[in-house]
Amino acid sequence: MAGSSPRKKLGQILIDQGVLSQENLEKALEVQKKEPGLLGQILIRMELVKEEDIVIALATQFNYPYLAIQNFIVNAEAVKAVPATLAMKYSFLPIDKVNHILTVVMADPSNEDAIREIEAVSSCRVQAFVGTVSEIEESIRNYYQPSRMPESKPDDQKVKMSFKSSTPAKPDRGGA
Repeated sequence: MAGSSPRKKLGQILIDQGVLSQENLEKALEVQKKEPGLLGQILIRMELVKEEDIVIALATQFNYPYLAIQNFIVNAEAVKAVPATLAMKYSFLPIDKVNHILTVVMADPSNEDAIREIEAVSSCRVQAFVGTVSEIEESIRNYYQPSRMPESKPDDQKVKMSFKSSTPAKPDRGGA
């Protein structure tokens, strides 16, 4: 993932894009010293930038494409590949699973620890896209609700099609 040239920092990208001033970046960095958290979330909370500004900057910084979850049909088998606790821990939603490749939308696709843990739990290679934190959190609540994702019922009506397939998804009765 990492290239040979150093990446620009998120704050500098936002300044270069004209959505943040150096003065406001310094204020947010001071807040981050006192309140641990991602700089992007602090900037949003302080209303210095919009969530979309952060996503565009992250996509630029890490060369990850942005994927809007609401425009995508989420594959139920992908959601079943990782537990809700892991999705919440790293703020991501698995959206598709083809063979041994799990496509996820993450708030921070550069988090190598998260990628490793997702790969270990799912036994899949992760393909990451960047998404907004609010959209990911809302989707986690929607897709991991017990009433919406019953583990033992084959009649889950939420998603019947795969991202790369036009064939109905079949319920998985066995292990991995």
